[in-house]
Amino acid sequence: MARKNSNTKVKKKNKKLFSDERIKIILGVTTVFMSAFLTLAFISYFFTWKVDQSFQYSKVISTVEISVENWSGKAGAHFANLFINKWFGIASFTFPFLLFVIGLRFFKIKIYSIRKAFKISIIGTVILSILLGYLFGNSNGYLGSGLGGGHGFIIAQWLNSFLGKAGTAFLLSIVIISFIILSFKKTYYLLINVAASLFKKDYSEFEDHPNDEQKMEIKKQVSVEQEGNIDDDLIFVTKNIEEIVEEESSSETQNESDENIELTIEEKHKDEKLKGNVKNLQLEDYDPTLDLSNYKLPPLNLLENHGQGSNGEINKEEIIANKNRIVDTLANYKIQIDKIKATVGPTVTLYEIIPAPGVRIAKIKNLEDDIALSLSALGIRIIAPIPGRGTIGIEVPNQNPEIVSMRSILASKVFSDSKYDLAIGLGKTISNDTFVIDLAKMPHLLVAGATGQGKSVGLNAIIASLLYKKHPSQLKFVMVDPKKVELTLYTKIEKHFLAMLPDSEESIITDTQKVVNTLNSLCIEMDHRYDLLKLAQVRNIKEYNEKFIARNLNPEKGHKYLPYIVVIVDEFADLIMTAGKEIESPITRLAQLARAIGIHLVIATQRPSTNIITGTIKANFPARIAFRVSSMIDSRTILDSPGANQLIGRGDMLVSTGGDLVRLQCAFIDAPELDKITDFISSQQSYPTAFMLPEYTPEGNDEIGEVDFSKRDVMFEDAARLVVRNQQGSTSLIQRKFSIGYNRAGRIIDQLEAANIVGPFEGSKARQVLFQDEYSLEQYLKDFLDNI
Repeated sequence: MARKNSNTKVKKKNKKLFSDERIKIILGVTTVFMSAFLTLAFISYFFTWKVDQSFQYSKVISTVEISVENWSGKAGAHFANLFINKWFGIASFTFPFLLFVIGLRFFKIKIYSIRKAFKISIIGTVILSILLGYLFGNSNGYLGSGLGGGHGFIIAQWLNSFLGKAGTAFLLSIVIISFIILSFKKTYYLLINVAASLFKKDYSEFEDHPNDEQKMEIKKQVSVEQEGNIDDDLIFVTKNIEEIVEEESSSETQNESDENIELTIEEKHKDEKLKGNVKNLQLEDYDPTLDLSNYKLPPLNLLENHGQGSNGEINKEEIIANKNRIVDTLANYKIQIDKIKATVGPTVTLYEIIPAPGVRIAKIKNLEDDIALSLSALGIRIIAPIPGRGTIGIEVPNQNPEIVSMRSILASKVFSDSKYDLAIGLGKTISNDTFVIDLAKMPHLLVAGATGQGKSVGLNAIIASLLYKKHPSQLKFVMVDPKKVELTLYTKIEKHFLAMLPDSEESIITDTQKVVNTLNSLCIEMDHRYDLLKLAQVRNIKEYNEKFIARNLNPEKGHKYLPYIVVIVDEFADLIMTAGKEIESPITRLAQLARAIGIHLVIATQRPSTNIITGTIKANFPARIAFRVSSMIDSRTILDSPGANQLIGRGDMLVSTGGDLVRLQCAFIDAPELDKITDFISSQQSYPTAFMLPEYTPEGNDEIGEVDFSKRDVMFEDAARLVVRNQQGSTSLIQRKFSIGYNRAGRIIDQLEAANIVGPFEGSKARQVLFQDEYSLEQYLKDFLDNI
């Protein structure tokens, strides 16, 4: 332990030494002087090599009386002879250049990346030396061993004897071309375009189809060179390239693990020809479906045609009889009508009447029970007036209602041609029109109705509509089923479409506590997505994904394609009774904020009472579906108006999207059909696991144990500075800024809490930061780490 402490102190002294600006200036001046000294010595060698080589250098250095002609004196003559004569010939000029680049960097002047300059200098020197040795030999003793130096001449001679001159020429050509392509990517693209124009072929015709790794490499037009342990940044070539931007990062010797990154932007490229060639390298749009490129949407033949749909025969006798009874009933109360017409739907017929002038609408509306008595029918509903038509509507149930099959909805042109982001085919209206809505615009849906009135079938219709429209990469479901039997059919498609917590064993959530954890995890996911939208400078998920697909967002900066997440919650009443505010709070927060980032809620309950569907929930669920309920009070609770108590059941429903009510017959889909759909999807290639939501630690379980700070994360100090600088103690912030996994970011947050830099866990809110500025943090860290 004592030895470890001594090593730590030595490192700290070294850091303090190299952080001193005076030391940097001294090192910079020394390095630039060495560069100038060697350059002068090398240039002088071309004129003085014959005279200076007549001496033995060991004697020259030790004997004061002997003088040399080299402009840099004996030391210059010695180094020039060593580099140019014995080693690399005129290729040795790369070494003064490398020293010059390093020297300027001490003054924070960057003309070239050190890492790139070092790589190109060393490799290029060796290759150029051998090439000169091959082309000119020893040049009859010029410069001693020729233009390539002793190293180049000897290796070239050996290659000639081993491969012959032709073989050596071929090998050197391959090495030089490979070196140029790997070191100068702009030259590579220029060569490709020149070759393509010469052969009058498109670049793609002679390019192999790249694999995933090659595709990622093609995305990198300019690689940002960095020193130390900082990961390279990438800059993507987009479709509308106006200029080439080269980012380079430099590190100073101030801190081995904490490096100051300086970014420079290259000026706009002045070579119009090269610029035009770069513009031709337009990358294809990113395809989110590429991982499951062979995935096929379920076919319609998996569904049954339960009813005759709109092709059913109309019972004209029933319609005429009902018309006459309505007219007679109104005449008995001295109400005259000018016109009456009927619109036949699958389960209900709408009779529209135009009353005679002077007839009050309220008088007709008060006769609702009398008309129901004369027609001997249940579920009579009077709409007075029908919005936008100037008529009064009387809805009368059909004696022989038809079943609206899910197949007829999905096969309709309205559904198949819809451009909605999340298209849902609910059923058919009274006029037999297919009713399709966009869940993305609703943006959340509340479904309520008494037991056995079609609520579960309605949920299955919603899910089936989305499965028939979306690829697994575009959509994920979070399914909550307290009854444990309604949504179990969908466990088969877990790896395709379902999302779950990392530590969860079941993809269909049935335990109340896991429901609470999942909803809070969705809040964390929501916050993370909003951070990504902020970085991308867009307002919603659609704009974000369009920008990502166009390759205008860099994955190396945390950006990724975001699928829609649809949360299906069955038996919401049971969850509220058992968990109360723990459920309502995250539900409310998601309903208020999650629309823009693609998280949408579908909540179903069979108990539409005010303690279940509270005012807060109703305010954030403008779109509602009501199946038949037992009382007008329940109807008002769901829809804020009566009507749901007058429905006839078996899929008869009212839909409110924030405006007028629309009466529909819900599409019917049976369990065997769902089995076929899930079997078809599960039989195809899937992702390795379900879509993983962020980890969530419940309140009360967030106490951290003893933290061994001797084994703290290497990013501990950087993370502390980050959270203080941003005044936000967020795991997602650390994850995004350092491009690390969520688990590692969580451990760093725990260490920061144990070090009293951030406060304790506060649910879905970010932790409190206990330091207001970086100066006080640095003082604290210095004392804290010294005592470890």
